[in-house]
Amino acid sequence: MIDIAILTQQAYLQLDTQDPWQCQIALEEAWLAQALREQGLSVQRLAWDDPQQDWSQVRGAVLRSTWDYSERSEAFEAWLDKVGQQTLLFNRYDLLRWNMDKHYLRDLAEQEVAIVPSVFVAKGQQMDVLALAQRFGWDEVIIKPVVSAGARDTLRLDLQQPQVAQQALDVASARETTIVQPFLPSVLLQGELSLIVIAGEVSHAVCKTPRPGDFRVQDDHGGQVMPYIANAEEIAFAEKAVAACPVLPLYARVDVLRDQQGRLRLLELELIEPELFFRFNPLAAASLAQQICNALPHSS
Repeated sequence: MIDIAILTQQAYLQLDTQDPWQCQIALEEAWLAQALREQGLSVQRLAWDDPQQDWSQVRGAVLRSTWDYSERSEAFEAWLDKVGQQTLLFNRYDLLRWNMDKHYLRDLAEQEVAIVPSVFVAKGQQMDVLALAQRFGWDEVIIKPVVSAGARDTLRLDLQQPQVAQQALDVASARETTIVQPFLPSVLLQGELSLIVIAGEVSHAVCKTPRPGDFRVQDDHGGQVMPYIANAEEIAFAEKAVAACPVLPLYARVDVLRDQQGRLRLLELELIEPELFFRFNPLAAASLAQQICNALPHSS
């Protein structure tokens, strides 16, 4: 019996120590694994889609670097449905299913969480992107799939080139349901703020900035990540967003931008496999390990 499985994808089961980015994955997961072992738990890294794994022999599984899930969403959903009946998932199964699709933003908006304005375009639906932008006063938009991770198929479209923008949206929405949001220039000027929340409380934060000429802040796209000291407004905003979830998650990453009026807006609430930047605060890994230990059912 394995107490805790730290879940990754097949490509990262054997990490390349010559690759700095993969070394970073190893470091992040090592902080959590060490903290879990200090709780007296046995820990093993496993690929989420390992067909040979008997998940009933795993007491709990923590999703970490399972970043291929959005490209294989049907297989991942089937896996969740099966494994969710055999072991305890972190975050909880129902939260993972809810958070997979960015329609969750609507639910949070109904709970008075200020989100980046979002319009959903169903698969196969025709949407006039220029008319949409004019309606809301947007000069540029971001489009991305409603099931995505790591900026997969995320595009920045300039409405000064309406035909190009329309074609890009048509191609995207023909393939899958898509979300359209205004491009917020603050990502270039101030960066995207990510607040890590453990058991409902902010533990630490980072600021992510894109490389010159890009808008994507992920470090695997050339972005930079720096530790950040969040102020009281930012902490309250993040904790409110997490409290608005159907149930309180053990871990969350709250990604926010400021709009053109300087107001905080929720860009994403990541509950599945967000990087939690434990390298900037190892004590947060210890806190999460304690929460996981407390949530595990007692052995018979």
